[in-house]
Amino acid sequence: MFKKISLTFLLIVNFTLSQVDIPTWVKSEFIKNSRKFDLLKVNYPGDQRYDVKYYKLDLRINHIQQKISGNVRIDAVVDTINLNSIFIDLANTFTVDSIKMNNNILQYNRVSDRIFINFGSSFNRGQKFSIIIYYNGTPSNSGFGSFTFGTRAGGNPSIFTLSQPYGAKDWWPCKDFPGDKADSADIWFTVANPLKAVSNGKLISVTNNGDGTSTYKWKVSYPIAHYLISLAATDYVQYDNYYRYTPTDSMPINHYIYPENFNSSMRNLLDLTLEMLSVFSQRFGQYPFIREKYGHAEFGWSGGMEHQTCSSMGYWSDWIIAHELAHQWYGDAITCRDWNNIWLNEGFATYAEGLWIEAKQGDVAYRNFINNKMNVAKTAVGSIYLSDISSVNSIFNYARTYAKPSIVLHMLRGIVGDSTFFNILRTYTYHPSVAYGVAVTENFKQIAENVSGLDLGYFFNQWIYGENYPKYQVAWSINQINDTLTFLNVGISQQLNSNPSFFTMPIQILVKRASRPDTIVVLFNNQQTQNFQIPIRGTITSIQFDPNNLILKDISIAFDNNDFYNNLDFRLEQNFPNPFNPSTKIIWQTPFSTWQTLKVYDILGNEIATLVDEFRESGRYEIEFPTKEMNNLNIISSGIYFYQLKAGDFIETKKMVLIR
Repeated sequence: MFKKISLTFLLIVNFTLSQVDIPTWVKSEFIKNSRKFDLLKVNYPGDQRYDVKYYKLDLRINHIQQKISGNVRIDAVVDTINLNSIFIDLANTFTVDSIKMNNNILQYNRVSDRIFINFGSSFNRGQKFSIIIYYNGTPSNSGFGSFTFGTRAGGNPSIFTLSQPYGAKDWWPCKDFPGDKADSADIWFTVANPLKAVSNGKLISVTNNGDGTSTYKWKVSYPIAHYLISLAATDYVQYDNYYRYTPTDSMPINHYIYPENFNSSMRNLLDLTLEMLSVFSQRFGQYPFIREKYGHAEFGWSGGMEHQTCSSMGYWSDWIIAHELAHQWYGDAITCRDWNNIWLNEGFATYAEGLWIEAKQGDVAYRNFINNKMNVAKTAVGSIYLSDISSVNSIFNYARTYAKPSIVLHMLRGIVGDSTFFNILRTYTYHPSVAYGVAVTENFKQIAENVSGLDLGYFFNQWIYGENYPKYQVAWSINQINDTLTFLNVGISQQLNSNPSFFTMPIQILVKRASRPDTIVVLFNNQQTQNFQIPIRGTITSIQFDPNNLILKDISIAFDNNDFYNNLDFRLEQNFPNPFNPSTKIIWQTPFSTWQTLKVYDILGNEIATLVDEFRESGRYEIEFPTKEMNNLNIISSGIYFYQLKAGDFIETKKMVLIR
C-alpha cells in the first residue's frame, strides 16, 4: 500500500525535487488515522495452534443502517497436539449469533476482541476442522479506516475496507496474523443496487436477489493473507483492458472508477498499468496472479492499498500505481511473516517506483529518485527491523519502513551488480521457501547469498538490524612514480556509531587520469579507520568517492594532525619555470573537496590577482599565471611575487620571480 497516507505520502514529493516535506493534507490524514494500539488490544499474533486453509465470507452490507450481517467459514488444520479449543479475532462491537461445527452449535466466550471457542472434543495434529461464525453489528474503524461507510460526490455511498495492519477483525472474524495465509477464499458480498461490490480474485457471478440487492461472488484461488481481503462498493464505472503475457494468452485488467472521475486523462493513466506489468514481470518474474486479474478500485482514503489482485486507490499518479502493483509480488504473493519485517513489503514496493522511473525516464531520473529517498532515509530513527509493532505509527513510519529499505535494495544492487540483482529478485519471487507464502529477512538474505555467491551477512546485519548510516571522512594523496605509474593513497575514517560501531561496505572510487580514460577501483572498507594504497596507471588528476551514489552516507572533510593523515597532505608545488617570462605554471593538490582560494601578491603584500576563488572537488590542479583572461599585463613588472593557497585550514605561500 502506498502506505497509508500517513508517512506513506511523504512519498508524494516529486522525485526530481530535493524537498521531503509532508503535504498538509497528508499530515491531517495521518493524525486522524494514527490511533495507537498496545499489543494486548490488537491481540497479536493470532492463535498459532491451527493453520488456516480457507475463508468464506458471506456478508450482507447495509449502508443505510451501517451494519454487517452474515457468516464467515474458517477451514483449518490442527498444528498442535490435542486441540480442543481455539480463539479467533473479532471486534466486540459485533454480536455473535452462533458458532457451528458440522451443524452443531459450539460453546464460546468473549474477552475483548477475542472469541474463545470450545470444540467439545479433541483434534490431533494434522486433522482438519471447519467452523462457521454467524454474526451481525456495526464494524469498527481503526488504524487507517478498516471499514468505512462513506460518501462521495453527490452524497452517493462509497463503502470500503483497509484492514492493514490490525483492522481485519474490525469487520470479519479471522485469525489476525499475517503469517498464516489461507490457501484460497470465497468472498460474497450482498449490497444494495446499483452498488457494485469489488473484491479479490475472479468475479464468479452476480445475482440480482429481487429485493433491491445483488450478491457479488468473488473467488480467490491463490493463497491470501487475511488483511488483503477487501471490499470496495459504489456505483462504479468499469474500464477493462488486457495484459497479453504471451502471444496467445491474456489476463483481464479491471478498473472500477468513480463515475465523476472517469475521463480520458484517467484512462491514459490507467493504461500505464499494462506497461508496468511488462516492466515488473521482466524484473521480478511473471505477474503472480496471472490466472485471475489485476486492477484498481477507487475508494475514499487518500492513498493506496495493495489488496490482492485489485488495489484500492484514493490518489492517482503513475508512481503510486507502480507502488501498489509491485506489492502484488512483494506483499501479496510474498507477505511479511510478521509486521517486524514489514520492510519486505514496503521497501520493495517503494524501490519498484524507482525501477519504473528508470525504465520510463532513464538513469538521470532514477538517480534523482534515489537522492530523494536518501534524504528521507537519513531521518530514520531505529532499525529497519521493527522491535515495536504496537502502533500503526511505529509500523508505517515512512523514513524507516519505506525510504530506507528502498535504499537498502539500491545498495544491494550496487554490490552484486544489475544482472545478479534482478536474478535475486526473480529467484526470490518464485523460490519454494517463500513463493505464495510468507518471508522474514533471513529468507531474502539466504536467497541473495545463494544467487550472488557472496557472504552478505555483514550487509543485512548492519542495514536491517542496525541503525543510522556511515559518516565518512575521506583523505587522499598521490605518489607519482613516473609517467606511467602513480600510487593512490586513500584514507577512510568513520564516525563511531552505536549499532554497528562502523559500517562495512565495498566503496567505489572513480579515478580521473590525464590523457587516459577514467577508471573505478573498489575498496572493501571493513575498519573504522583504514588506509589503502592502490597502483594506478598514468597520472591522477582527481578522485571521486562513491561516484554512482551507491551508499547511504555523509562525507565530511577531515582536517586532522593524527598519524592517520600524515601521508595525505595538501600540496602547493613550486611554480615552474621560476624565474619566469612571460608565464609560469602553479600546481597544487587537495585531498578534500573544499573552498579553494589562490591569490598572487607583490612584495609589499598588495593583491595582484585572484586565480581561484571557488568550491572545488578533491584533486590535482594546474593554472597558468598570468592567465590568458588577465588584462593590463603591463602593470605586472619585474620583481618578486608571492602566491598563496588557502583550502580549508590549509594555507601555504611560495615565492616566484618575474623577469622582464
